[in-house]
Amino acid sequence: MDTRYHSVVLDEEKCKGCTNCIKRCPTEAIRVRGGKAFILTERCIDCGECIRICENHAKKALADEFAVLDQYEYRVALPAPSLYAQFKAVKPGSIIAALYHLGFDEVYEVAYAAELTTFAIRSYLKQYLKNNPRDKAPLISASCPAVTRLLQVRFPSLILNLIPIDPPYLTAAKCFLREKLPLLNLPREKVGIFFISPCPAKITEIKTAHEKVVDGAFSFNTIFRQLNHCLRQKLQAVNQQGSGVGIGWARAGGENLAVQVENAMAVDGIHNVVALLEEIEMGKLNEIDYVEAMACPEGCVGGALTIENPFVARVTLRKLADYYGDRELPPAVCKKGEALQKQDPHFFTHQRPLPAKPILQLDSDLSTAIKKMSQLEKILNKLPGIDCGACGSPTCRSLAEDIVQEKSQLTDCIIILREQLEELAQKLLSLAQIRPPAMGSLVEKEGKNDP
Repeated sequence: MDTRYHSVVLDEEKCKGCTNCIKRCPTEAIRVRGGKAFILTERCIDCGECIRICENHAKKALADEFAVLDQYEYRVALPAPSLYAQFKAVKPGSIIAALYHLGFDEVYEVAYAAELTTFAIRSYLKQYLKNNPRDKAPLISASCPAVTRLLQVRFPSLILNLIPIDPPYLTAAKCFLREKLPLLNLPREKVGIFFISPCPAKITEIKTAHEKVVDGAFSFNTIFRQLNHCLRQKLQAVNQQGSGVGIGWARAGGENLAVQVENAMAVDGIHNVVALLEEIEMGKLNEIDYVEAMACPEGCVGGALTIENPFVARVTLRKLADYYGDRELPPAVCKKGEALQKQDPHFFTHQRPLPAKPILQLDSDLSTAIKKMSQLEKILNKLPGIDCGACGSPTCRSLAEDIVQEKSQLTDCIIILREQLEELAQKLLSLAQIRPPAMGSLVEKEGKNDP
């Protein structure tokens, strides 16, 4: 079982056991037992869908508290471009100034890093499409960690389709460490680099990274009030580095617009992503070269930890991207990207292979798995197939899987339980109507003696 850290957790006191979350989880990672939900850690991808739909606010994401900044002598903020869409009629330069006012010593814009990432993706795709036949399945963006994790647990056959380019926030951190850290005359452990995240998946990725590049993460809903307070003080705006190309990455389709791949497509919303990946797995979209997949609706502006309505935020971001120019990648960015690749050919890429962690595997031993699959099919034939969720599992098939794994029993299905109770009641009624011979004779004698 996967016991890795997860930023998405359950508040049992608030949970009412309503089963709404189990029906919306894309990897069936939630069960309800004893009137409370719990998360199967080996299945969870930290997409935040349960946070978004829980009316009781029983799901939440754990992020760093601001007090953690006290542990460092120099503090660096990496604001996601979607942060700019949380404030109406406020320019990015003012938001960056507010971050400085909050106590950060430096702000390295992830929007600018997204432009460097755009350059890296363009270079990679150009080389890949030149050397590989077009009849292969499309390459998939690795920018959304929830989608990356989804491939690991549900679509392991598509892991090789992930483009090996780091997401923008990692590029931002690596750029800082390469360019600025040597000038500070401070050891690395005295410098804290923190991403300001719209979603729990990125927080989890940071906390579980094999190589520690980013030290922590603050969520939008944690930092919003403090930033809003700073913005009311009319701070002098600073000059931003990122253009509309990088800012636009935060909305669905923004990455494709930046990368400018002719034969590409974008999909947002975790259930839409699942449906598309199923088609890719079946070989139905081999004519597509590149897929931008974002787990949150409307893209990062619709992250589970954001404040603003995602549709309003997307409009705000589109206006910002258009205002700062989202059509052409600045020549200075291309020049810097080339320089970084020349210094280190693997600067933008990750070399560590992504392991598959399939959740549909019933057992690691093949012969045992085959036996369990046979048991599962027999159990499934007994179940009603209505996927009501009253058993605490999201579907009848998932209940059958739980039964095979000895985590549930057949009578957890209320329909089967009712059938067994009705059968038992009929047996009890039949037994109650049967009179032993001796008792029958006695009744007959008493009847004859009556006047």
